[in-house]
Amino acid sequence: MSAASPEGAVDRIRVLLADDHPSFREGLGHLLKEESDIEIVAAVGDGEEAATLSRELTPDVAIIDIAMPNLNGIEAIKKIKAGSPNTAVVVLSAYDYESYVLPAMEAGAAAYLLKTVGVREVAGTVRAVHAGQTVLDHTASHRVLSHLAYSRGKVESAGALKRLHPRELEVLRLGARGLSNKEIASKLVISERTVQTHFRNILRKLSVGSRTEAVLHALREGWITLEDLP
Repeated sequence: MSAASPEGAVDRIRVLLADDHPSFREGLGHLLKEESDIEIVAAVGDGEEAATLSRELTPDVAIIDIAMPNLNGIEAIKKIKAGSPNTAVVVLSAYDYESYVLPAMEAGAAAYLLKTVGVREVAGTVRAVHAGQTVLDHTASHRVLSHLAYSRGKVESAGALKRLHPRELEVLRLGARGLSNKEIASKLVISERTVQTHFRNILRKLSVGSRTEAVLHALREGWITLEDLP
């Protein structure tokens, strides 16, 4: 997490940026630096360096491309999450191929954006994943999740469902819609701390490392349907 700031100062989100196109990397880095709550701690041009520096610097968020030299984005995500588990990964790619989006999310990415989005949306996504939200409301990820719901959905397994209490399933479904902890707490009339506890229990019970992985698991099991998605 971000280091404590002096009294009155903004607690900035520490971001590592990885893209093999220097002009794009430098341009995005410059624009994100204009955000008062974001700090670029490193900007690199290949996946291996992104993974290495993530382990050394433990940034709050890593923004990475899929197509990069030395180590592709999918493998870089796996290494980043292994070396710095608390780093949230945002994929920023020119491609919305299902063969890229789904593996990236399964590897641990918290969001998948296309490079056609504006810097405001990138900054907003950085803030969202840093706050622990699962960002599933973008075109590429929504399409893949919809595909999963149609092609892999199945009858609920009583044994599997026994692992999650009804309230935990309710929290997970609301999380799949992109609601923040505060919004979930308000909707269910419980505290944010209780929502956080529910999510910790969900991840433990399903043996997954992120909310995105939990949502993917729920889609495959048929616990979540298209109506639950944004």
